Amino acid sequence: MSADDPSPDDSTSTDDGSADDRQDVRQRLEAEADRAVEGFDEGIVDLLSWILDTETRARIYVHLRKHPDSTSEEIAEGTGLYPSTVREALAELHEEGRVSRRKRENDGAGNNPYEYSAMAPSELVGDIVGDIQDELNVVCNLDTHLGRDRDADSETEPVTITVEEADDE
Repeated sequence: MSADDPSPDDSTSTDDGSADDRQDVRQRLEAEADRAVEGFDEGIVDLLSWILDTETRARIYVHLRKHPDSTSEEIAEGTGLYPSTVREALAELHEEGRVSRRKRENDGAGNNPYEYSAMAPSELVGDIVGDIQDELNVVCNLDTHLGRDRDADSETEPVTITVEEADDE
């Protein structure tokens, strides 16, 4: 028996693993789950950056979907973006109708800041589908636009995109 072998009366050793081993496994699983969620969020931000034009606007949108009715100050704190950058992006998103705002109810005296909420993802996608469809149709009809109509029998609008909400099953 070596000095490293547990003694027969060692109470920390069990057949199904020690409490320390189980805690270590739990911590590793939680860390991996957090990493997966963060990776998922980053993937969503990348996609939304394309839809919303910038990563800043995408990060604000994701924050508002997680935390509706946030003020610009809360968004800046939650995203790590500069407050002035957040206010500018929120003004643009509000003007485009992608976020809504209303004054925060405040019982005390003082400034009542705006609270912002982001439109549903299905509405966001629905808003851009028409633009994408038009651009794809221009590409598909390029020969016609260039005066080289190779297939006179082809439809003028060959691309149609339909967005439907998924059933909650």
